[in-house]
Amino acid sequence: MLNLLAQNPIAFLIFMAGLLLSISIHEFAHCFITDKLGDPTPRIKGRLTLNPLAHLDPVGTLAIILTGFGWGKPAPYDPYNLKEPVRDAALIAAAGPASNLLIATLFSILVKLGVGGDFVALFAVQLIFINVSLALFNLIPVYPLDGGKIMRAILPQQASLEYEDIMEHYGTVILIMMIFPWVGGQSAMSALLSPMINTLLKIFI
Repeated sequence: MLNLLAQNPIAFLIFMAGLLLSISIHEFAHCFITDKLGDPTPRIKGRLTLNPLAHLDPVGTLAIILTGFGWGKPAPYDPYNLKEPVRDAALIAAAGPASNLLIATLFSILVKLGVGGDFVALFAVQLIFINVSLALFNLIPVYPLDGGKIMRAILPQQASLEYEDIMEHYGTVILIMMIFPWVGGQSAMSALLSPMINTLLKIFI
């Protein structure tokens, strides 16, 4: 990302505009589903909005600029307001990546129909890449990512409790180690996700 800023500032600005939009929709989707499941916490905290300022996480945004992967400010919810806390937490978590895949699908249709010409196609391709990357990154089953909450709901009860305990203590450390560039300047996260991202991009574009 820093190379892109140095080589093509306009492309960098387009990417960042798409990123702000995508993160805002991702986090809004979490908050929207939380509200629909009966927890008013996001509404009370002013997070039931598409305003990027309400959803950006400084560290997560910096991680995207430096590594190409990152996250938004965690969407707040109170498990005591949910009828089925584990299941509903997984549904809330899944809403974010699902919204990104929906955005990628919609803009893929625009690109394939040729709507808006070359400029719209350029912006649409950037949005598709961003949203596919955000969706896959957030589905990694490591806390505090969405995939961690989804994994907890999928696992049997005892395994779920043990998994939660490990992730609460070491999840952030594992995540940092995965996104930190190692040999050759490539991170473990990039090595893991790049093939999957490329496969989906071939479908969407």
